[in-house]
Amino acid sequence: MIKVIIRYRWFLLSLVVMGAVTAVDGDLGNRAIDTTMMTIKEMLFIIPPIFVLLGLLDTWVPKDTMVKYMGDGSGLKGILLAFFIGSAAAGPLYGAFPVAAVFMRKGVKFSNILIFIGAWSTTKIPMFLFELSALGAPFAITRLLVNIPGIIIIAYLLNALVPKAEVEALYLNAEKMGE
Repeated sequence: MIKVIIRYRWFLLSLVVMGAVTAVDGDLGNRAIDTTMMTIKEMLFIIPPIFVLLGLLDTWVPKDTMVKYMGDGSGLKGILLAFFIGSAAAGPLYGAFPVAAVFMRKGVKFSNILIFIGAWSTTKIPMFLFELSALGAPFAITRLLVNIPGIIIIAYLLNALVPKAEVEALYLNAEKMGE
């Protein structure tokens, strides 16, 4: 019983805080509960399809293929593929991290994983189309043209600054998760 409490301590603390907020200000507490329930529903609709796609990626795409197209020697095609996959992805950013873990298990270069995450968070095609219609072409195109080199610069900067031992530990943890 104590192990369960320790494992879920942050969740339980959140419930206590939400209960206290509701007791003090019922309206605020109800809004917090509504927001929490909306987020849980969103996660229940988004996470299962992501995991199905991850299972298919893990099963259907051989490691050699991923290394060839996105691994250490992939060059520009690895960068472009990371951008394309990240930009075409659907769902919130937290969906990118399980995909990144599968990429790690498949031998994708660390900088390409960072580019993928950056593209997922910043250059999604639906977001670009919305910006075109709502904010105009000059804004949408300028933002995209600024973000693309920014993502690449940040990815290569992080790749250079993060110690190799830490990157290796990340890849090792991703391997363990896949077992």
